[in-house]
Amino acid sequence: MRLTRRGRGFVGAGGVLVGLAVAFADPRLLVGAAALGAWLAVEQYRFVRATRRTADTIVVEQVLAQERVVAERETSVTLSVRLPEPSSLDVTVELAPPVSATGTDREDRRVRLESGETTASTAVFLEWAVAGTYEFGTPAIEVLGPAGCFTERFARGSTPTMVVEPRGPHDVHVGQGGDPLMAAYGERESGRRDAGLDPGELREYVAGDAAGRIDWKATARMGEPYVREYEIETDIVTAMLVDHRATMADGPTNETKLDYATQVALLFVDSVRSFGDPLGYYAVGDEGLTDRRNPAVGQYSLIEGRLRDLTATDPATTTAGDSGSHSPATSRRAAVRLSGDDTFGRTLRPYFETGDTYAERIRGDPLFETARAHLARLSGTVWTVIFTDDANRAELRETVRLARRGDGRVLVFLTPSALFEPGGLTDLEASYERYREFESFRLELARLRRVSAFEVGPRDRIDAILSSARRRASSRNTQ
Repeated sequence: MRLTRRGRGFVGAGGVLVGLAVAFADPRLLVGAAALGAWLAVEQYRFVRATRRTADTIVVEQVLAQERVVAERETSVTLSVRLPEPSSLDVTVELAPPVSATGTDREDRRVRLESGETTASTAVFLEWAVAGTYEFGTPAIEVLGPAGCFTERFARGSTPTMVVEPRGPHDVHVGQGGDPLMAAYGERESGRRDAGLDPGELREYVAGDAAGRIDWKATARMGEPYVREYEIETDIVTAMLVDHRATMADGPTNETKLDYATQVALLFVDSVRSFGDPLGYYAVGDEGLTDRRNPAVGQYSLIEGRLRDLTATDPATTTAGDSGSHSPATSRRAAVRLSGDDTFGRTLRPYFETGDTYAERIRGDPLFETARAHLARLSGTVWTVIFTDDANRAELRETVRLARRGDGRVLVFLTPSALFEPGGLTDLEASYERYREFESFRLELARLRRVSAFEVGPRDRIDAILSSARRRASSRNTQ
């Protein structure tokens, strides 16, 4: 509890009365000072009681219009205040957005509940400049007594979380042959024996049971048909292989292959989070593995952060050349030779030190070798989810075949190169022919047992290619 400027004025007035009473030996002034002091004491008591009651009963909510927003976009937050019964206090509540949220000044973020009112609210528009996950602070509440002499501050209310996603594609298509995918990306097929089912109890055959579920050994032993129930294996390990090699940088700014693949990968992380399954993450650059998180439960937010920070690698700075090239290995050797403390070495050393962040350099095909080196170590039913393009088809084909060994399931999300070529879709007929080649490759993968393959790209570009092809076909049919 604090005295306001007005309260300090009353206290000062009481002091003046006491001083004058002493100076003029007038007891009437002391009576006045005592009356003023008694009144302040009563006001203080009433204020303390009202403040405690308000702090115990007030309901303050910060309600987000949406829990996810794209960076540099604006979204609204509603600040609402409720009291179960009128109070004698004036209540002012201030929204508590993260420091990264901008767009309003402090006064606009406040809502006031005047004496006798029970509800008040205001809508505030905030702009989010930087991608990340941000938690709102607890709203600050300031109460003022009816006489305006005492004030108090405390914090109450909800603290929602806002997820700010980086700028990128917004019209993301995921589907097959131009048709959008209707099922959730992480939806599991619960009726398949090869999708992680463990044998359970035997029971007698009843009409309607599939013949494939009959346990013939038990039937021969017992003399009548028996079927075996299978239980869904819940310990499914999901391993994400994300390709961010140079070809994934194709496309306009913020709408590259990697941007589209990342958007779908983030949605897939959400799907795995809803099941609570272990999730692993392997990022593959032009020379090998750049980042690795072995499967574990609870690291979903960490992997989301790694995905948002992912950029395409530059083969010009990572490809090992001959002895005269400036490969990372050559640069490191040069930096070692310049490790002395002389002026020449100190000057040149920074130019030869490399920012190489590869966790594991791989000879050969990086995606395949990463899968071979790390997927074999995983136990249980493994779902491998691959995010890549169609630039390295032979390598991808072998990677998929490797990943589906045993009981493994494979999901492939492919960005068609035909949709991201320089110059856009200037020649729709040629783009359609390249898209058809891509579709044939996607179907080839999808026909493999326990493999699903989907296309990922801009909805408008796919529609433009397919619509143009349909118009040409219709024109030919009418001629």
